[in-house]
Amino acid sequence: MRSSRLVEIMLRLEGTRGSTAQELADALEVSVRTVYRDVAALSAAGVPLWTESGPGGGIRLLDGWQSNLSGMTGAETSALMLLGVPGIADDLGLGDVTAAARSKLLDAFPLPLRADAQVWRDRLYVDAPGWFRTPSDTGRLHEVARAVLEGCELQISYGRAGTRILEPLGLVAKAGVWYLVASNRGRILSYRVSRIEAADVLDTEVTRPDDFDLAAWWADSVAEFDRSLLRFPCRLRLSETGLRRLPEAVGTEAARVEPGPPDDIGWFTFDLRLETEEVALHQLTALGADVEVVEPRSLREALREVGTAVAARNA
Repeated sequence: MRSSRLVEIMLRLEGTRGSTAQELADALEVSVRTVYRDVAALSAAGVPLWTESGPGGGIRLLDGWQSNLSGMTGAETSALMLLGVPGIADDLGLGDVTAAARSKLLDAFPLPLRADAQVWRDRLYVDAPGWFRTPSDTGRLHEVARAVLEGCELQISYGRAGTRILEPLGLVAKAGVWYLVASNRGRILSYRVSRIEAADVLDTEVTRPDDFDLAAWWADSVAEFDRSLLRFPCRLRLSETGLRRLPEAVGTEAARVEPGPPDDIGWFTFDLRLETEEVALHQLTALGADVEVVEPRSLREALREVGTAVAARNA
């Protein structure tokens, strides 16, 4: 990306006695002609560059001049435009502040870099909630977020669980729904923010565990929850196509099994655990003719009835 190259040229020249066009071209893996075009663009944007021909010459910056980029590359400046992804900053009450920060950041860039840095903002929109769903009520999110960021205890009223004092550790936005991750009496749990009926930020400071990783904890928690639902054992035979589509039908965690070798016609047999027989029927129906239920018999018969009804309806 050209913006990344322009930034790198400035950073390579800052604090040095300059470089030749050939040295810059070799370092950036472009032609000397491209280097001169980039230097012209930087000069037009107000960067005080000058060139000197002959032995000992080269491309230099005005002595003592420094950019405002603090070492950031063009890709990094573009990534910063993702700060305040639509909805997230607004939910946290930081929409105006984020917009102001983005504007100041753009103003600090030379003109050629601003257009490229703005690309992500202009061409990417994240619609977090799923289809046919309205955004979740953020409830007491502002108070919860303040407790998380300030590292203070939080007293909440949480439905039938009543009132409890938590040690906030982080916030997670999942499909448009906010969750508070907090420690309560030594146990780390998640709380749906929309179900918090009251929230008061306390003055007591929270001691955050040094080794706590919010992203890793959330991933482990989701996987553990998924596994806890898988209580219905069944044995299946799947074609190669059915085996490939299995994670789409039953979910990644349920499909995390190793089938045995294929039989004479290329089908695989293995044991699986799903949520309930009703859920299993719904999920396996999506695999159509690429699945055969071996056990239990009740599920096998239910799947046959569905297939018979579909065939009769479409006769």
